[in-house]
Amino acid sequence: MNAFDYRAPRRLDEALAILQEYGEEARVVAGGTALVTMMRQRLVRPACLVSLRDVPGCAGIEATNGAVRLGALVTHRDAELAPILRERLPVLAETFRRVGTVRIRHMGTVGGSLAHADPNQDPPVTLLALGARVEIRKSGGQRELPLTEFFRGYYETALEPGEVVTAVTVPLLPPASGASFIKFLPRTADDYATVAVAATVTLEPDGERCREARIALGSVGMTPLRSQSAEAQLAGQRLGESLLRAAGDAARNNVDPLSDHRGSAAYKREMTAVMVVRALTQAWEAARRAVGAAR
Repeated sequence: MNAFDYRAPRRLDEALAILQEYGEEARVVAGGTALVTMMRQRLVRPACLVSLRDVPGCAGIEATNGAVRLGALVTHRDAELAPILRERLPVLAETFRRVGTVRIRHMGTVGGSLAHADPNQDPPVTLLALGARVEIRKSGGQRELPLTEFFRGYYETALEPGEVVTAVTVPLLPPASGASFIKFLPRTADDYATVAVAATVTLEPDGERCREARIALGSVGMTPLRSQSAEAQLAGQRLGESLLRAAGDAARNNVDPLSDHRGSAAYKREMTAVMVVRALTQAWEAARRAVGAAR
C-alpha cells in the first residue's frame, strides 16, 4: 500500500474543500470495506483519503415527501434494522439484510456502496427497481441524479472529481404494489450472487392487470441495470405462465455477463430468465395481497 495523506474533517464543506484541492488524487472513505481492499491490491493509489466518519448530517434515515431518504453514511446494518424501512419499504430492508455478513453490514455504507459501483452488489439492484435518486455535493454546488443515470460503466459512476454522494432518496411504492428481491448464490450466503433480481409490480384497480413493473438485474453486466424490454411485456397484462416466460426471455436478452467462478456467461443468461420469473411472481402476489388488504 502506498503512502497517502489522511484527512478526517468534521464538516461537509471542509471535506468538499479537501476533495477539490486534491482532485482525482483523492478518495472518500467511510466504511472502507471495498476501498481498503483495492488499495492493498494496489488497484487504486490515492494521494489522499478523506474520511467522512466524523461529518454530521449524512447518517440519518427519514421520511420526506412520499419517499425515504437515507444518508450516505447509513450502514447496511442500520438500513436492515430501520423501523421506517421495515414498515414502508420492507423489500429494501430485506435487501440490506442479504448483504454479506453482519460484520460487513456494520461497516459498509449506503453511499459507499453506490460510489464503489461494483455491479455485483445487492442494494443498487433494489434501489434501481424502486426508482431511487442520488444526491451529490461538491464544493459550491449540488445536484441529483436518477440512479439509472448514475452508473456509467464497470466500477464507474457519474461522480466527477471533488464530488461525493450525500444521500439516496427512495420513493414509496404506490397503492396496489408489491416488490421482491431474490438472488441465486453459488456457494455461501456471504458470496456475490450469480444473478440478483429486484422487481416491483403495481396493479390496476381491478387487482389483476399490471399497470407498471420495474425489473432490475445485478451481477450480469458492467453495471446494475433495468430490463425495460421485460417491463414492457407486462404493461396492461394479466399474470400468466406465458407472460412470465416472455418477460424472462426479454430480460435474458438484455444482459451481458462475464464468465467467472460463479458461473459461465451462458449459465448466467439462463439463470436471469429463471430468476426474473420468480421475482415477478413474488412481486405480483405481494401486489395482490396489497389490493386485498385495501378492500
